Amino acid sequence: MKKFIFINNAITVMDKLLSSKRVEGVLYVDENTGRLTFKAYNRKPKSLQRNRLICLLEHGWVKESAERIKVYESIPKVLGTMKVTGVLDREIRDAQNALIERELELL
Repeated sequence: MKKFIFINNAITVMDKLLSSKRVEGVLYVDENTGRLTFKAYNRKPKSLQRNRLICLLEHGWVKESAERIKVYESIPKVLGTMKVTGVLDREIRDAQNALIERELELL
């Protein structure tokens, strides 16, 4: 049995198929014409922007994304609660200074 399929945007679909790529879309029977029709999805490639490193800290980093300033800290438990809070205070102060320096450089 042969079935003929009408393809919307046939040139772009065939270019993708001939370059050994998959084409995502929907296959349906058109209500008006009664023909079997394939409509390719118009997918846009994902554009991930890498986070930009602002400052490396002793136990972490400060990075900037498109929408946020990110601070990461990972401190060993063996230091104890008092030393951990001291390290956190010191490194947050360093992160704040790095952000201030970055703003002054942009001016």
